[in-house]
Amino acid sequence: MDSKKMRRELESRLDNEDRVVTYDRDKDQLRIESKRTGKGITVALAGIVANWHDEKDKAIDEVVYYVEEGLRAMEETVQLTDHEKKIFPVIRSTSFPKEAEEGVPFLTDDHTAETKIYYAYDMGKTYRLIDSRIMQKEGWDPSRIKEIALFNARSLSTSVKEDQVAGNIFYFLNTNDGYDASRILNKGFLIDMEKRITGTMVVAVPHQDVLIIADIRNDRGYDVMAQMAMSFFASGRVPITALSFLYENGELEPIFILGKNK
Repeated sequence: MDSKKMRRELESRLDNEDRVVTYDRDKDQLRIESKRTGKGITVALAGIVANWHDEKDKAIDEVVYYVEEGLRAMEETVQLTDHEKKIFPVIRSTSFPKEAEEGVPFLTDDHTAETKIYYAYDMGKTYRLIDSRIMQKEGWDPSRIKEIALFNARSLSTSVKEDQVAGNIFYFLNTNDGYDASRILNKGFLIDMEKRITGTMVVAVPHQDVLIIADIRNDRGYDVMAQMAMSFFASGRVPITALSFLYENGELEPIFILGKNK
């Protein structure tokens, strides 16, 4: 599978009379736009091709699903009032766009040097990032949205799976509800996890659908964490950061781990 074949495959599965599909040869990107709203989604073909070599047709299915649901969300009306339980925070990289394509700024907050907090309205199978236009239409103050979102994040399940590698323990939170990385904002959860740690607590959010917490007990553990975070980052549908974070005194500090072993 190469970029040209991937382009044809996606065009055949995503093109219909209600959409415009265009290809940017210089950037090797495919743009799928709704004729009704004028809004669309751009996907980078190189990354999808790379995932295809590992996951085959599953990689294509995921992109098609992401685009279909994303376009549907753009066409739905967002109503914050009386739907407070649908408001959640989401973690993104600091390089993620600060505004919608129409130039409307998203509601954001600083988090770490590598990550930023956005706010979303849940639509079931997908969600829509809240921007200033939505707030103005609803007459909502940003602080109200942020408070409700963080409260809702604390209500999300925090069950983890445990794995041991080279004497280090790794905990994985991977529910695929779209808010796995958002659990990093649940301070109570992080404090509870810290009590289980006997070594150094290291946290990673390589993409939106996973949160990794490591109990690093020897140098080998740092290598494993670095490789793990990079692998998840490369395969995630919404990558965040391949860097990990030291968790000390309630603070997250990005660290760069130079792996030596494989």
